[in-house]
Amino acid sequence: MVSSYPKDRIKVLLLEGIHQNAVKVFQDAGYTNIELLSGALPESELIKKIKDVSIVGIRSKTQLTKSVLTAAEKLWGVACFCIGTNQVDLRTAAQQGKVVFNSPYSNTRSVAELVIAEIIFLMRGIPQKNTAAHQKVWLKSANNSNEVRGKKLGIVGYGHIGTQVSVLAEAIGMHVIYYDVIPKLPMGNARAVDSLEQLLKESDVVSLHVPSTLETKYMIKKAELEAMKEGSYLINLSRGNVVEIDALKAALESKHILGAAVDVFPVEPKTNNDLFYTPLQGLSNVILTPHIGGSTQEAQENIGFDAAQKLINYLDNGSTVGSHSVPDIHLPKQAGTHRILHIHKNIPGVMTAINNIISREGLNVVGQYLKTNEDVGYVVLDIRGNVKQEIVDELKSLPETIKARVLY
Repeated sequence: MVSSYPKDRIKVLLLEGIHQNAVKVFQDAGYTNIELLSGALPESELIKKIKDVSIVGIRSKTQLTKSVLTAAEKLWGVACFCIGTNQVDLRTAAQQGKVVFNSPYSNTRSVAELVIAEIIFLMRGIPQKNTAAHQKVWLKSANNSNEVRGKKLGIVGYGHIGTQVSVLAEAIGMHVIYYDVIPKLPMGNARAVDSLEQLLKESDVVSLHVPSTLETKYMIKKAELEAMKEGSYLINLSRGNVVEIDALKAALESKHILGAAVDVFPVEPKTNNDLFYTPLQGLSNVILTPHIGGSTQEAQENIGFDAAQKLINYLDNGSTVGSHSVPDIHLPKQAGTHRILHIHKNIPGVMTAINNIISREGLNVVGQYLKTNEDVGYVVLDIRGNVKQEIVDELKSLPETIKARVLY
């Protein structure tokens, strides 16, 4: 009879200084073979490092390319300890049966609070006054200094962060409008508008909260900036390729856009030791921050728990809730059975072949869970009876099999 893979042999690699809370979650679940690195690794080093790794945790700087994923022959799962997954080649991960999770909600509050703080700072001219004071200049003036109360905030992308920003903005007296390609119910008194153009035209402040997709790449460029109200403000805490930086610089220098806060950039340093460059440097009406929207102790602790727990749920139970690569399945616990996980190419006839193998051995299938996406199918079999190694080997040898293992 086959047995589950020993937990102390499952190697876990955590990169980019992931919070210690994640380490504790793994250790509490019995996973002790953990390596924690403070920074990201370049592709060549990562390919060598990841060869014998079963689980890898990353943040936004580590790039899991096709070459890296292909080199990770023993890799079962990936956790992005952040909001996005664009640093992972999800198509390759799916085709290789590697489960990819993220933590899309854990730092929502941290990002929303920074947005509100930056709105207030920009509308009061704090960046310029701060710079002047450091240069021994007393810039006491109410010129271009305004309360946020009564001003109109336009939110582009009304998801988890956008809605939190909406609630906080209303609480300090702002009027909120929003635009999203998917119809969303408003929070409080927020109002949806029909187009991005309408939002840009009406808003005193525009805050961007969209993912990185082909549709959002450079969605704010010269034409969109010119469509914004004269003397308005732009905030980007979403993705670095959403705004065309050179066009924003020109709009700021002409004072058509009175100020901006930017936390994300098209090219970002991989470590704190690398130099950082952007055309926006030197502009006194711009707040530049190093991709820290979600970088609070509370957010990192929450992300550490959430992302690590998703991996453990997969390792211990086979559940893939929140997966971005293989199909998403929630699994109940089944006592007195063996659980087999089988990830395969989404081709007709695979389930027939699997069931033929199981039925030929006279095994009783207590539960069977199947879900497919464009590339792969994921089936979980709860079986009562003697599951021999030969059965698992035969399942692995099916031409369509990507990955198969006995969980317990």
